[in-house]
Amino acid sequence: MLVNPKQHLARARREGWALGGFNVFDLESARAVIDAAEELAAPVLVQTSEGAVKHAGLGNMAAIVRRLAEGKKAPIALHLDHGKSEELARSAVDAGYTSVMIDASRETFDVNLRETQAVVAYAHARGVHVEAELGTLGGIEDLGEQSARSMLTDPAQAVRFAAETGVDALAVAIGTSHGSHKFKGVPHLDFERLREIASQVEQPIVLHGASSLPAEDVELATRYGAQLDHAIGIPAALIQRAVQMGVAKVNTDSDLRLAALGRLREVLAKRPDIFNLYELMGEVERAIREATAKRIRLLGSAGRA
Repeated sequence: MLVNPKQHLARARREGWALGGFNVFDLESARAVIDAAEELAAPVLVQTSEGAVKHAGLGNMAAIVRRLAEGKKAPIALHLDHGKSEELARSAVDAGYTSVMIDASRETFDVNLRETQAVVAYAHARGVHVEAELGTLGGIEDLGEQSARSMLTDPAQAVRFAAETGVDALAVAIGTSHGSHKFKGVPHLDFERLREIASQVEQPIVLHGASSLPAEDVELATRYGAQLDHAIGIPAALIQRAVQMGVAKVNTDSDLRLAALGRLREVLAKRPDIFNLYELMGEVERAIREATAKRIRLLGSAGRA
């Protein structure tokens, strides 16, 4: 069933587990995530980035997810990930998304505040959940001490931002990073900063750039030709610690891409006889479903539907 995720995120934060936000881009990837959620009785957010929207179309993705969610017992939210403009966020609301993110985090604090307030007013009037972001993602060691202080989420600003925008969930920057090359050295997150934010902000907290990039998946993809040198993700133990400290939603994109890429390259190498493209897409779908299930178990959301 398609839902607004607000009550599930609030429950997750209260009980010490997290929902997975899984990025999809077509029928197969959306079906993989939803099937994994249904199998494990887990509430999830099926997410589309701006790139996925450009690829598949906002209305098309809404129709695909809505149809796939019909008859499912697992609560499925359709979420716009990193909507960079008020216009796109409104369009997603109008298209039937049950949750949207307005990401004005690279603007000044005041601009971010105003844009978030505008989207919250529009979305809440139509029963849609809103996520926003404060701070800029980037590995702490890569940023350097001075940049880290200025780019990671300021706890005092987070308190003001959450109160004045009325946003439903807040993504914070504590040292995670997008992509497959998150760190140059040993992964490190600013848990003291997270602790301070979580102690003062009531809204569920969201962790972006949190894929783990399992070593076995990196090895499989590189064995069959992928160029993923120095791919380093967030260790599972750090993710679980963040969840215990108040993170109620953890985004996952790169892990799904990596699993799909490795499986696709392996099948192409081992099965040169394959001609039907739906067979290849079936392999990609299975890989994404397996990776999604693995993350659901990691976040403790299995059986929470």
